[in-house]
Amino acid sequence: MTPALLSLGTALPPHVLEQTDAQDLYQAQPGTDRLNARLLRTVFGASGVARRHTVLSELVDHDARKDSPYITGDGRFRAPLTGARNRTYMEEAPGLFAAAARDALARCPAVDPTSITDVVTVSCTGFFAPGPDYHLVRDLGLNPATRRSHIGFMGCHGGLIGLRQAAAIATADPDAVVLLVAVELCTLHLRPARDADAIRGAALFADGAAAALIGSRVPDGCAPLLQLDRFRTLVIPDGEQAMAWTIGDSGFEMILGAAVPQVLEDNIHAALEALLEGPEGAVDRASITDWALHPGGRGILDKLEHTLDLAPEALRESRDVLATRGNMSSVTVLHVLRQVIDEAPPGEDRTVCALAFGPGLTVESALFTIPARPAAPAAHAHSATAVPTP
Repeated sequence: MTPALLSLGTALPPHVLEQTDAQDLYQAQPGTDRLNARLLRTVFGASGVARRHTVLSELVDHDARKDSPYITGDGRFRAPLTGARNRTYMEEAPGLFAAAARDALARCPAVDPTSITDVVTVSCTGFFAPGPDYHLVRDLGLNPATRRSHIGFMGCHGGLIGLRQAAAIATADPDAVVLLVAVELCTLHLRPARDADAIRGAALFADGAAAALIGSRVPDGCAPLLQLDRFRTLVIPDGEQAMAWTIGDSGFEMILGAAVPQVLEDNIHAALEALLEGPEGAVDRASITDWALHPGGRGILDKLEHTLDLAPEALRESRDVLATRGNMSSVTVLHVLRQVIDEAPPGEDRTVCALAFGPGLTVESALFTIPARPAAPAAHAHSATAVPTP
């Protein structure tokens, strides 16, 4: 019995950071010389990001900077220690976890929250215990016997890892109903950017959340969004130095090397071959109708579009999410999937190839089927839930 995606919800913090404002903020930092300013303009301009969301109101509201531990009143970055940044995560993350989960439940009323048997949470931008898995059981009124697990500190491919884990649970227990929720607060770890790696992170990363309901049995009154057909993992040789995510004294530190697009170009065909071949049977690549790629940056999308010989329209959803929401780490590919599902033409089964990339370098891949469905009214088009300011 193939597990199904029964619902997919999203949530975003209420504060919107325009990319031009973010670039101005970084260029105004003390010690920015002409070379650094030129690098900032180049990287921000080529990022593919137009705007993104953040839990930090002080990044967009000058009046909120008065007592901010992150930024001074005149716009200079402070250097809060990792503990202070993690306290903000503890304050802000639970609300986003709950908002995304409630959006997923609202989209599938046939699933009673008390029927959820398993909770899987994903995050790499903060830690606390009892963690978000515990808070979801409490905040949503789930059965206290609900099984819980957390996928922590995996990186941008964590959303697909979470889907893989949820699908494995539903395959092993056909009566299971799995709630998967991913939340990332990447902007908590922004800092003055001097080197190219830091500038790339400053230009890309954002905050957001997504949640999914997965089960092998489809309840009456629920139309499955996807069949979760197969998953694959590939660790790329010699890619360990290209991307990394470590804990520093003043926040988490991202290494996002300029070589990432080239490393992916050199290895993406091997990852795709592993996905299309296997014990489930071979799949003709020509049968893939839709692509849901994690938009790690415009350079990555450009390189993969060329390497995989894709039409420019093939990655439109990935580019749209990057432009309007930025790189939300593990959350991003779930937002891309939501848009692919919403915009799929009715009346035919469609095959989706999903790809996400994380430290290692590691490629997570999956094949999904969008079941044929009748046309939906335009008013049902997707928009992410915004979490109100506390």
